[in-house]
Amino acid sequence: MARNTQFAFLLMAGVSLVASQAYAGSFALREQSTIGLGQGFAGVAAGSGGLSSMYWNPATMTAIPGWQSQWSVSGIFPQAEITPTFVGLPAPLWQGTSTGDIAQDGILAAGYTSYQVNDRLWIGLATNTPFGLVTKNPFNSPGQVYARTSRVISFDVNPTIAYKVTDWLSVGLGFQAMYFKTRLTQAAPFPGLPPGSATLPGAPTASIEGDSWGYGLTAGLTITPVDGTQIGIGYRSAVKQDLEGTLRNPGAALPILRQMRVKADLTLPDQLTIGITQRVTPELTLSAGFEWTNWSRFGVIPVVATSGPAAGREVTTLPFKYDDGYYASIGGEYAWSPELTLRAGLGYEWSPISDTNRDLRLPDSDRIHASIGLGYKFNNKLSVDLAYSHLFALNGDIKLDSRNPHYSGLPYFGKVDASVDIVSAGLTYRWDDPGEPNQPGIFK
Repeated sequence: MARNTQFAFLLMAGVSLVASQAYAGSFALREQSTIGLGQGFAGVAAGSGGLSSMYWNPATMTAIPGWQSQWSVSGIFPQAEITPTFVGLPAPLWQGTSTGDIAQDGILAAGYTSYQVNDRLWIGLATNTPFGLVTKNPFNSPGQVYARTSRVISFDVNPTIAYKVTDWLSVGLGFQAMYFKTRLTQAAPFPGLPPGSATLPGAPTASIEGDSWGYGLTAGLTITPVDGTQIGIGYRSAVKQDLEGTLRNPGAALPILRQMRVKADLTLPDQLTIGITQRVTPELTLSAGFEWTNWSRFGVIPVVATSGPAAGREVTTLPFKYDDGYYASIGGEYAWSPELTLRAGLGYEWSPISDTNRDLRLPDSDRIHASIGLGYKFNNKLSVDLAYSHLFALNGDIKLDSRNPHYSGLPYFGKVDASVDIVSAGLTYRWDDPGEPNQPGIFK
């Protein structure tokens, strides 16, 4: 039994190692569940995502009997093209110079396992990629002083525990250990030339990169006031990352300043999710959800040198100045037959990025999410799920002027044409015998 448990947990952890393009407001990733995606993530904090709901609320594990695992893999296919309408350069350098598609396709995997110790206690493990981003602007584009390549990678290990206090109340708690890595590049001035030379073709590349481990908590509760109704509240805490890495600036006046070790302390946002599910008929269940992400804590992040003559001094900043993000959704599922379940959902997202802080690295905007999905149960131990979602991006203008925190002296205005297609597949497997829902626990 112990060897099988260890094997299942390792197998589950192994599928979460691939980062992807970010599409859940700024560089957060919501695509952590195939079942949830098929319903527009409506009600995931109340358990509508099955076992994967533990990502949003660990207390939902108490609705999962026995010993089960769930895996999901999502292919994310974004499109984002920026067309400049005015740049503070001679017109021939920017007119007709669309970036083309800067968004990179990606794969996001997630894995979950829960084990029912007894009729009150559950333990579990989730592995996820909560944050990710890959965009690539053309090397000689007129906006290269703001962005060339942007990459964010994360990996989160989240052991959890849940307890059924009464028949109508469950609580859960988890611990997060998150690895975070980023690399950002942009054009730099030619050595010995003024800053404006960074706009010229062939300008060298400046880069900043760093990584770290950070730690946080997850917590939640579920309430079942009457049979068929479940309410869930889940919380994922902020995670502080003390990034350490390297800053390279080939345009620095002194060669000794062209490469240095640096650090940057940033805090990834906490998140509160509320969900409700309501069984209308034995076949039909409706869900709704609301999510708040505390992106406003992501302000201006100083980058401090830790080596060389500038050690201990701020050498640059990462100016975000985000607003809070919000997401609301409705959805449901219908049991077409004992084997086949159909799902659909609709959501609206208020992005933390707007005209006042949007830049060329991440031209994010408000979005409408439209989703469909299905699940097929082969037997009492194995089921599969499929889902598709299309994201309609809204109001994505670029306005890089003195009011934008990313502004560095070059006015840049542009139009953004963006959308996202997401395809997801999931598998759920029950390791114990479904005929004996209260298996003896591993703690006796």
